[in-house]
Amino acid sequence: MRRSICSSEPPVARAGDVANWKFTFTTAQALPKGTRGRFDLMSRGRRIDWEIPLTKGNANVIWIDLEGQKPLALQALKDHPGVFEFTLPIDLKSGDCLSISIGSPSSQTGNRCQTHTQRKRHFALYLDPKGKGDFKEPELFHVDVRGGPLDQLRVIAPSLVSRNKRFDVIVRFEDAYGNLTSCAPEGTLIDLSYEHLRENLNWKLFVPETGFIALPNLYFNEPGVYRIQLKNLLSSRSFLSPPIRCVPETDYQLYWGLFRGESSRYDTLSQAEGFLRHMRDEKSLQFLSTSPFEGEEETGSDQWKILSNQVIEFNEDERFTVWSGFQWQGETGGEGVRQMMYAKDSKGLLRKKDSKNSSLKKIYKAYSSKDLLSIPCLTLAKPFAFDFKEFDPQFEKVVEIYSSWGSSECTAREGNPFPFQGGKKGMQEASSECSLISALNRGCRFGFVAGGWDHRGPYKPFQEAGQKEYTPGLTAVLVKEHSRAALFEALQNRFCYATTGAKIVLGFTIAGQGMGLELGTKEKPGLEYNRQIVGYAVGTDTLQNVEILRNGKVIHTIQASSDRLDFTFDDSESLSKIALISREEVPPFAYYYLRVRQKDGHMAWGSPIWIDLNHPQTPKRPKKK
Repeated sequence: MRRSICSSEPPVARAGDVANWKFTFTTAQALPKGTRGRFDLMSRGRRIDWEIPLTKGNANVIWIDLEGQKPLALQALKDHPGVFEFTLPIDLKSGDCLSISIGSPSSQTGNRCQTHTQRKRHFALYLDPKGKGDFKEPELFHVDVRGGPLDQLRVIAPSLVSRNKRFDVIVRFEDAYGNLTSCAPEGTLIDLSYEHLRENLNWKLFVPETGFIALPNLYFNEPGVYRIQLKNLLSSRSFLSPPIRCVPETDYQLYWGLFRGESSRYDTLSQAEGFLRHMRDEKSLQFLSTSPFEGEEETGSDQWKILSNQVIEFNEDERFTVWSGFQWQGETGGEGVRQMMYAKDSKGLLRKKDSKNSSLKKIYKAYSSKDLLSIPCLTLAKPFAFDFKEFDPQFEKVVEIYSSWGSSECTAREGNPFPFQGGKKGMQEASSECSLISALNRGCRFGFVAGGWDHRGPYKPFQEAGQKEYTPGLTAVLVKEHSRAALFEALQNRFCYATTGAKIVLGFTIAGQGMGLELGTKEKPGLEYNRQIVGYAVGTDTLQNVEILRNGKVIHTIQASSDRLDFTFDDSESLSKIALISREEVPPFAYYYLRVRQKDGHMAWGSPIWIDLNHPQTPKRPKKK
């Protein structure tokens, strides 16, 4: 049986190209006059998508060419961006052609291709010879979208290494939109160097067809901070890796990822494989939790099953750790929004409409904290606020301090640089008791994590209302091995910190103990009189300062003039004078954490360290009302 022919001109495009595009359909069967057609560009109209053309004008328009006929105009389908309809004004015999053109018929300004690569990017043509709009299977055109001209170089390397211990580095050759590319002028060479590089080593890299190169067995001879430099010898442009801190010896590694976040390129549910591959390869995350909302209107049972299966497929020790997770929204104030994350695979969604999952108390009673992690998110944002009055220390080991919607550390009046701002129809700042500092002062104990970019479910209206947005955040976790079990345990121990998206390397200790830990004067009596804080920060840009906070207030600021800083600070105030008295069943305490600022506006928050006053002369606890 003869088949219709679909051809695209040009058949290959570079991401972001502006050109005239022609899609020619040669019909295998006669199409009578009055045949209705529908052309679907398969574009949502976002900045990353294929540009949607106009139906009138001289630039970026769409029209149809028929032999012997004037150009035929199309009509945009209302409420369906990128979909156009037309009616044939003549009969088409078998073998006749119909050409759909997009661009500018009489000028150099054409139509912009999408900005991300895609093999066999489809365009659909639907035809109904009866003219009733009863469209069947479409005819498909395709264009291969490849990476554009080489624009930038990116290094993927560990953030923390031991002296003389070998590690691997990946170099990505990217276009202006972050796609892998091999499109570079002939003879392009890349020079690789770093501080203390031995003279007998001379690294010169060609641009490979794959768009990336893996460089094995690099190591540093001396402790310090390193940044690998890549220089394009043809354009003389240089690119630096995120900082790599080399220490004499460490059992820990630093891994980067997200527990709540979405991709602007792929939908988590309908494009699960593409989403996970994108976050692993393009975004270079080392761990990730899925995070659709639990409601059936967003996540159907079949979709959850497919997503869970993809999590199993992509989870790989020493490369990419993935958990099945989802968002659960309870009552404002008392429960708020939670990112729920399972420790193991093949678990079901905890739908709030089910009576057994209708409240956090019921969920926590049915599960073990070894199997489920519950992360309070957006605690300071209406209508998702959480006041921490029912805080559960067993399940809520970490709390989201920052996401692209804003920071919940403190209120705007208290100096929050990333407040929730959205006007009357957007997210509003909730009561100060929903801030993380307020919760910490009341005796809640948790580490800090960051959320990413998220426009799904109940967040969608805020984007449309013009809610202010910031850069997506990142979470760093300190762990001895790259595995799901080890990372989950590290989160339960609060061995983590949050950033606004920059891979800032930081750490601090009190009495030799690191972030997330609890100390006491019973085991270390000297802490009652002096707490020596030893720390460091290494930025991706010049540091502005490092702030040491005690009980939610800055007690010491160290100014910086470079991208690295090591510091020591002694807090010699008597612990009995500064200790906070909680109404919870815990002794008087003080807590400390770090806040790092860069000159480019990025920030990081190191998880707290707590000091309990376990002494006979502790202040009396106030009576409960």
